[in-house]
Amino acid sequence: MQSRRLILTLALSLFAGAIAAPAVAQEAAAPATYKVKFDTTKGSFVVQVNRDWAPLGADRFYNLVKSGFYDDVRFFRVISGFMVQFGINGNPNTMAQWRDKPVKDDPVKQSNKRGYITFAMAGPNTRTSQVFVNFVDNTNLDQMGFAPFGRVISGMDVVDKLNAEYGEGAPRGRGPDQSRMQREGNAYLAKDFPRLDYVKKATIVQ
Repeated sequence: MQSRRLILTLALSLFAGAIAAPAVAQEAAAPATYKVKFDTTKGSFVVQVNRDWAPLGADRFYNLVKSGFYDDVRFFRVISGFMVQFGINGNPNTMAQWRDKPVKDDPVKQSNKRGYITFAMAGPNTRTSQVFVNFVDNTNLDQMGFAPFGRVISGMDVVDKLNAEYGEGAPRGRGPDQSRMQREGNAYLAKDFPRLDYVKKATIVQ
């Protein structure tokens, strides 16, 4: 029952209610494969993205990283035995520029196995900037439309060590409220959740 609840809340985790899908400005196409190094408060890990797994997701992630979007971004939802989620920018103005620009869904070609990275969503065609890394094999997410676009190829031990003390977000748990994160950014998190780990810098290394 708990696993089912976690899966359902993941599907609703971007923000309350479905969002409209406005036209998205053309973004640069990503290379066929590329690597992103995440320097975090717990150490570094590297993600390899394979564009043919999920082209639209890979392109969005590439453009987000290139823009510096993930720098100083908190791992705000860390659920042991499930996944770690991040991707709400600490500056509300920056977040607003991406929040209402979803990309369409990709077909699921890979399974949500341990170490695989996937966009969070709140229903069909609602992927924007939030992503999660699976701590375990969450293959039951595949049939729900969660399409992995890459995997952690080094530093998974760092991912495993990210602070999970706050767990699930409000209102179901005692973790951060995503609505407040959208409005107040890192100022809210620094005050109420000071021990969250975060990305210091995300860099495309290939």
